[in-house]
Amino acid sequence: MVIFSPKQRAIAGRIEADVAIEMWKDWRWQIAHAITDIDTFERLLGLEFEPEKRALLEETVRKFPLRITPYYLSLVDTSYLTEGPVFRQCFPDPAELVMDPHDMEDPLAEDTDSPAPCITHRYPDRVLFLVSNVCAMYCRHCTRKRRVGDVDSIPSRDEISAGLDYIREHPDIRDVLLSGGDPFMLPDEYLDWILSELDAIPHVEVVRIGTRVPVVLPYRVTGEFAKMLARHHPLWVNTHFNHPVEITTSSRMALSRLADAGIPLGNQSVLLAGVNDCPRIMKALVQALVRNRVRPYYLYQCDLSEGLTHFRTPVAKGIEIIENLIGHTSGFAVPTYVIDAPGGGGKIPLMPNYQISWGTNKVVLRNYEGMICSYKEPDSYEPIWCDRQCATCQRNLKLDSADESRAVGIARLLSYEDPAIALVPENTVRLERRNED
Repeated sequence: MVIFSPKQRAIAGRIEADVAIEMWKDWRWQIAHAITDIDTFERLLGLEFEPEKRALLEETVRKFPLRITPYYLSLVDTSYLTEGPVFRQCFPDPAELVMDPHDMEDPLAEDTDSPAPCITHRYPDRVLFLVSNVCAMYCRHCTRKRRVGDVDSIPSRDEISAGLDYIREHPDIRDVLLSGGDPFMLPDEYLDWILSELDAIPHVEVVRIGTRVPVVLPYRVTGEFAKMLARHHPLWVNTHFNHPVEITTSSRMALSRLADAGIPLGNQSVLLAGVNDCPRIMKALVQALVRNRVRPYYLYQCDLSEGLTHFRTPVAKGIEIIENLIGHTSGFAVPTYVIDAPGGGGKIPLMPNYQISWGTNKVVLRNYEGMICSYKEPDSYEPIWCDRQCATCQRNLKLDSADESRAVGIARLLSYEDPAIALVPENTVRLERRNED
């Protein structure tokens, strides 16, 4: 049962006198009373910033807007305000105004790889479908800070329809990821329509939704909302918890409703300096997630978006965290540590090195304890010739959905049939020299 905490009662009373728990749990009430200015933040938490600090905060908010739900505000620990993981994720920091030379407005080249409205098509068989630019809260570490608060970039129904048309016209797309903004902020009927349109496309096998609503606005996940989602299986949902304190009674209830609706749940955390850059914190987080039927999926290195320099850690910190998870907790509780490559290169996994050496028919490995062992490979292995004509393959692979596949990237170099022996970047000095000769 969800009840008022003393802090929630105090915040609710400062917003409106005699607010009942039912009103606090109404997600629309939460959105209507989202904190969007420094004055309201100070009043609701009983704080007052020094004039110089306040001037810098106001300047920060003018560039990168502020928006916090009363629920998430209630998780702020005022006893160590600026060092708290919730505060750092939701409240502006003048450090956001410091632009590193490597910062980029669109570091993942999502706009560059957009062949149709709302669509980013980077991988061969899946697309990113940006169906909403509305968020319950503006996370300070957002990789899409360029879109935050921009009402002109909210996709229209015509743009969504154009995105759906692109998916219909490309039968190689089998996986669609809905993101934004936050798709869970769309009205039930509108999200139901989008999902129904995707359900009707024969080659779309699975739909995923990325959302932070269970973290910052868990009351949005009502019983009716979960029932609506359950009509669109196979549907997957990835949440975005970054710290164990975000897993509250209310967020656990939201996760339970989604899981009980048969929706597989994953979590994508971002490695953030001063928030979760600690092996013990991350271990506590992933174990709390799996207790709530959420599988840790990715741990992201913080992107090179504008204003995020103060959040970035060295890559070595992420490797250290993974080193402290593998072997120290359940394998399915260990996320894949990735860098989403600048320039649209996609997610590149980074893991500790467990392969020490490699000789003829033998691999030398080490485990999490430092134990070193060898694995004997077969003395003789005769590879089966593969011409990549899957539809006519005579092996015991009679897969109903198999079709002729096309090798891309490194898979092309590993192919028996493709004659390529190298992948050569364009416009290198060496190639220019060849052309001159």
